[in-house]
This record gives sequence, C-alpha cells and structure tokens, in this order.
Amino acid sequence: MSQAWSRRTLLGAATAPLYVPSRVLGANAPSKRVTVGVIGVGRQTVFVNLKQFLAMDDVQVVAVCDVDRWRLDNAVRQVEAGGSKGCKAYGHFEELLADKSIDAVMVATPDHWHVPISMAAVKAGKDVSCEKPLTRTIHEGRQLADLVKKNKRVFRTDSEYRSKPWYHQAREAVRNGRIGQLQRIHTGVPKGDEACAPQPDMPVPPELDYERWQGAAPRAPYTERRVHKPKAYERPGWMRRLEYCDGMVTNWGTHHNDLAQSANNTDRTGPVEVEGRGTYPGPESFWQVLLDFEVHYRYSNGVRLIYRIDKPSLRFEGTEGWIYADDTGKLEASKPSILAPPEGANWVKLPMKEDKRDFIDAVKTRGETMADAEVGHRTTSVCHLGHIAIQVGQRLEWDPVKEQFTNNSAANAFVTRGVTRILKT
Repeated sequence: MSQAWSRRTLLGAATAPLYVPSRVLGANAPSKRVTVGVIGVGRQTVFVNLKQFLAMDDVQVVAVCDVDRWRLDNAVRQVEAGGSKGCKAYGHFEELLADKSIDAVMVATPDHWHVPISMAAVKAGKDVSCEKPLTRTIHEGRQLADLVKKNKRVFRTDSEYRSKPWYHQAREAVRNGRIGQLQRIHTGVPKGDEACAPQPDMPVPPELDYERWQGAAPRAPYTERRVHKPKAYERPGWMRRLEYCDGMVTNWGTHHNDLAQSANNTDRTGPVEVEGRGTYPGPESFWQVLLDFEVHYRYSNGVRLIYRIDKPSLRFEGTEGWIYADDTGKLEASKPSILAPPEGANWVKLPMKEDKRDFIDAVKTRGETMADAEVGHRTTSVCHLGHIAIQVGQRLEWDPVKEQFTNNSAANAFVTRGVTRILKT
C-alpha cells in the first residue's frame, strides 16, 4: 500500500526560504549573492553541482579549480554560459581559497582529497559543501568535524537523499512511531564495481597535473584506469582503487545509511557492534574494491541494521508494521495508517529542502545544514566500520563515544589508516 503526503505537507514551514528571493526585491546584484568557488569539476560537478548553483539567483559561481586543464576550461565555459561572467580558473585549490571574494566552496574531488581540501577551506574562513563519502578514515572525519565546530563554519555533506520526498516521508513516519518501536533496518546499494585487467603504464596526458592529482596517496605510474579517461566524463577508475576510494561500500552507502541513521535518531553517534563479509576481486585485478558484501550492525537501543549489495532501498521494521522505500520513488507500508499525513502537536518534523538550497540558506543565516560535518562523519563511519569488519573477519565491538574498537587492536589500526590494501581475498 502506498500513500504520498502532499507536497505542501512535506515541504511546509521547514522548507520555506529564510530570505525573500532577490528576483522579488530586485536585489540580485552581485554584492547580494553568495559567491561560490567549485574545487573539482569532473562528472558530478558538470552534470549536477554547477547546474544547481547556476540556477540559484542568490548565488554567483566566481571560480572553478581542477588539476585537469581540459575539464577546467569546460567548467569556465559552462559557468559563463550560465550567466556568471568573469569566472576565474585555478589549477591549485590553495589559490582559490586565498581568493577573498569567495564566500563558500563546493569540494567535488576524488575521495582522497575531500578532507584535506575541506579542512584547508575551513581554516581559510570559507563555508564548505563537500561531496560524499566525506572521508577515507574514521580518524580524519573526527578531525574535520572538530575543526568545523571550532571555527564556526557552515558545512554541508553533499547528498541529495534527505531531499527525496518519499525517503523523507519514510524517515519521519519511523521517527514518529508509526511502525511502533523500530527493530530492524535494511539498506541496499547497487552492484556497480567490477574487476579488470591491469593496464600498461601510459604517458600522462598533457592537460593533467598527475603529481598534484595523487596528493598524499602513494606514488604510482599513470594509467587512465587509475585516474579517469582523458577528455571524457565517464565513471572514473579511481573509484575502484583503494588508494583513493572505498568503492560502493562508502560511495552509495553514505546515501542510504545516512537515511537509516536519521530514522534511528543516531546520526550523531553510531552502532556498538558490527560484523560483515565481502568479496574482493582476485589479486590479478587492477581494480580492488569490494564486489559484494553484507554487513550487520547493532545499536545500543537494540536496533539492527543489515547493509548489503541489493536494490537501492530502505526497509524499516517495527513492532507494529513496516515501511519500504527505494530509489525509484516507490513507498509502501504494511498498513495505510503508517503513511497517513502527519498529525498532532507532538509530531517530530525533520527538515526538508534541496541539498544546495540547504547549504546556501545556512551560509546566509549561519544556521545548521541538514547534514553537517558531524553527521557526515558519523554516516561515513558506519560504512567504514563495515569495511573494517570485512577485513578483520570478526565480530567487532565499537565505542561510538571514544570512536575505538574495544575488542580488537588490529581493527583499531584501520581507524587511522583506513582500508588501503587487501589483507585477504
């Protein structure tokens, strides 16, 4: 059975703009806009991020940055075609961060650059929206969240999933007891990674600053399967190399497990127990990330989370019913009353607005975003915990306050260094 709450109910006061649109007041002069610099102008930025920012009349994209000159030039053209004339182009993010005309930055680089650039931006006095998965290690996530809090910067973990109406409806129904006491959550993410044969070393494309691209990662010969296909926006190879990314376990997991954490009201803490299994490619494969996995978590409130490769979806099971939602927009429940419109003065309302709107509103009001650095850190940590449990091959006990494993010193080593190499196949 399915029943959609009205758009007015879903958006309501929680999504009402906290400012009067400039087109209404005639106040859309550049001096009234939030100035944004975008660091990393690959596939996600070209197809999603820039389009969203350029459509906002209270935002002006004034600078872009990338180590790939071909992508950088394309981004400048896209920005200027969108009406933001005079867009600056930077090859080094430090130069963009030193630009005092910039209020806020969007970080959309490969994963291994997320935290270093975000922390540098915070120190430079910029507000930050950073692509998920936010971190490569649990330890660096804690460092980032603490730095953002200390410096009182606005931060947004960039994921659109809290902005999807049917997922919002499911989370809010769970939080308000519509399925009774929550007992189990099932999260599924798609199978998207694969094995591949090694590629011979290749000359570095002239437009790419490969040394800069590698950052703090171990030095390795260039091949396009390690980085991205030159002069194209296909799914890049770096997403399947453990030096730069953890693969689907964090990539899509930070969408669906974020919703699970929110519905469980644990998005500023985490589970207390985790165990998992997974399959990696064989040692002959150049790409290394998990091909399949299933992870089980337990929270201190007794809720169990089962996270696996499956259809991209969430299922919440409680003492009085269940709710199912998936990426197609499907929303079902065990009985119609579970999806009935909200009622009563005590109804817990979760904030709901488009992700870039959420960020810019917070920049202007100095308020919190729907998924700040602490939330992004905790969500990504859930995924890291599963990856670590798969590597160690044992049931692990986790202290979400100290952010340490209490029963396995080998597992604690991964808290700092992350899963950067395969221990067993």
